[in-house]
Amino acid sequence: MTPGHVVVVGLGPAGVDLMLPTARSKLSYMTHRYARTARHPAIDELARHGLDFEAFDEHYESAASFDTLYRAITDALVAAASEHGEICYAVPGNPAVAERTVTLLREAAERSEITLEIVPGISFADLAWSRLGVDPMDGARLVDGQAFAVDAAGLHGRLLIGHCTSRLVLSDIKLVLLEVLPPDAPVTVLQRLGLPGEQVLTLALEALDRDVEPDHLTSIYVDAGQAAVAGEFAALVALSERLRAPGGCPWDAEQTHHSLARYLLEEAYETVEAIEGLPADAPDGDLDPDAYARLEDELGDLLYQVVFHSVLAQEAGSFTIADVARGIHEKLVRRHPHIFGDVEADTVSQVMTNWEQIKKGEKGSDSIVEGISPGLPSLLYAHKLYRKAASVGLDPGSDSEALARGAAALAALRDADSAATEVALGDLLAAAVVLARSRGVDAETSLRGWSARFRDRFVRMEQGAREQGVDLAAAPTDRVAALWIEAGP
Repeated sequence: MTPGHVVVVGLGPAGVDLMLPTARSKLSYMTHRYARTARHPAIDELARHGLDFEAFDEHYESAASFDTLYRAITDALVAAASEHGEICYAVPGNPAVAERTVTLLREAAERSEITLEIVPGISFADLAWSRLGVDPMDGARLVDGQAFAVDAAGLHGRLLIGHCTSRLVLSDIKLVLLEVLPPDAPVTVLQRLGLPGEQVLTLALEALDRDVEPDHLTSIYVDAGQAAVAGEFAALVALSERLRAPGGCPWDAEQTHHSLARYLLEEAYETVEAIEGLPADAPDGDLDPDAYARLEDELGDLLYQVVFHSVLAQEAGSFTIADVARGIHEKLVRRHPHIFGDVEADTVSQVMTNWEQIKKGEKGSDSIVEGISPGLPSLLYAHKLYRKAASVGLDPGSDSEALARGAAALAALRDADSAATEVALGDLLAAAVVLARSRGVDAETSLRGWSARFRDRFVRMEQGAREQGVDLAAAPTDRVAALWIEAGP
């Protein structure tokens, strides 16, 4: 038996004025017309022009689930096409967007039960993006409200949620979103778009199922950009708490702030090493996947140290990781009055000057250098001292001044005794820090980079010695020097 032909027509999101001409033309000459639902503004208008439809609304009352409903409609359409040879099936919006029955009809066509023709229409999403001023190409997504509680795991970013047909659906959506968003997070409700009574309003997430009377033309929009971040971070905190809890890991259970200090320092240095492995122009330029993978791994280790210390503090009844996050958030807002206040700062120098004065006020100190830890590596310590001095207009020196100071220190070193050597060497290193600052280079990072290059060259020299059967510990000085030259720059 020859399979029947099904023409699927998109009714658009509202009245016939938003139907595509091709869709209207198809409907005008088809004899057997069906509609998934008669609860669509265009259906009544078309009926007034003599275009009647057989709708499947009664299936909504008897079906045990939406999947059962859509399969029943599909089976009825396949049977009708087989009986009449050709039928037209009208669906709201665009047949290619969020229309489960069309997906099932495509599957029927693949099984050769019917032949299928799709006539597109304007989707409700097209109107929604327009009203919201959101470009879906920038990462926004359309999801089904009927299955949101099941499919929303891992969803984040800007979400347009369709098929919000009842308070029960809105309640399910709200409960899922409340796991990753605060109760006062803004949610935009869009109803009856394209019709005279269309409404677009924004309310708090917690009020979604209380203050909205939904219908079949209701959708909501929420920017859940941080949802995935919040969910993953919460899982990490929960894991750390689990490892410390009774029945958890014995090693984790024994740790204290002091015992963990060495690991925090190690992870910080390993993170710095991973950063130094990035291309010099990162994050611009070509992406090195391996280098970024190492940085991702080290940042995870470092983050866990922060979480671990926060969990210990929580056990002591002092503070939680939420307090830590809230504190740094408030501090950053407070220290950026040129962004969140009425202070003007158009240059980096002005920003740093404001920053240091704000910090001094926060610490209740008359000195902006009091908060610098003497335990920092010496080059970094000197760099921070110079930065503090520059914030109050005390310029540590230009290129030429730094070079002159370095030359004077070198001259002093030629004839210096032990005590004078220490002072002159300090002057030389300080001049190097000034030169690094004037050229936008961090002296600590520069020396670490040199050390890394020296280590790599040393490893190459050792490899060369092994390949040539040379024992470096017993080799003559000139032989070691030759191997060093062979190892390259």
